[in-house]
Amino acid sequence: MNKKIHIPVHGWLALDKPLGLTSTQALGRARRLLGGKKAGHGGTLDPLATGILPLAFGEATKLIPYVMDGDKEYEFTVTWGENRTTEDSEGAVTATGDARPAETAIRDILPRFIGDVWQTPPVFSAIKVQGERAYDLARAGEAVELAARQVYIDSFDLIDMPDADTARFRVSCGKGMYVRALARDMAAALGVCGYVSGLRRTKVGPFGLQNMCAMERLEELAGRGCAGEALLPLRAALDDIMTVNLTAAEAQTLRSGQAVMIRPQHGDVFDRDVIFTENQGVPVALVEPVAGELRVVRGFHFS
Repeated sequence: MNKKIHIPVHGWLALDKPLGLTSTQALGRARRLLGGKKAGHGGTLDPLATGILPLAFGEATKLIPYVMDGDKEYEFTVTWGENRTTEDSEGAVTATGDARPAETAIRDILPRFIGDVWQTPPVFSAIKVQGERAYDLARAGEAVELAARQVYIDSFDLIDMPDADTARFRVSCGKGMYVRALARDMAAALGVCGYVSGLRRTKVGPFGLQNMCAMERLEELAGRGCAGEALLPLRAALDDIMTVNLTAAEAQTLRSGQAVMIRPQHGDVFDRDVIFTENQGVPVALVEPVAGELRVVRGFHFS
């Protein structure tokens, strides 16, 4: 019997997560199509949300924290007239109301939610409470109290109002901001009931619509034996981090865990926190400049 040969898979997939799948389920499906052993995702999306879900394979998994810390952008729809337990269309109705906000009232209130904002996360969230996920406790009928925390919202705009019952928004924000909580707080400030009835993430760090791959496209490529064509290089996750090209000797030194001296050909690296290094297009390590040397923060290993 022929032994199956494992071909290592390294890189990023900017997946357009389908509606109805959890982030873990989407990762599992993509992993089966690509064949990678080591994989992870850079930022959870709810099952009822679609859009950018960065998936890391192989050595790219070492860069997940850099992606999760990146800015995010969402487009979402709020339906007025009902509050729900989950603050989206999955939950049970907890309150109803006939009031509908006028466009001018919505536009007037949006600036309140720009900048540093205190926000209480939804009880149906993945935040841990004494070692348990908040959503597991909430589904079990237990009372869940989550502390408010400060999040940053860069911009918040009304896109349009298709009808009196719905309004569409776009928000750009930092790490940890919940769209469902934003919609909940906005509806409360307007004096109406409302919940998120549609949510699409359009940007996570450097990943956006321009490099997004649909699951159907990945399946098509896998059927032709070339799913790897959908992968983006490790460097794609580090659009704002400087790249330094190394000699073969310098690359070998860093791969052994030792530092290399900063030389004139390395460029102006002294004011950088983290630097991406490579040799002939092959990633070597993330490094930091310390006392005239480039020291390894995170090394990459390819077999």
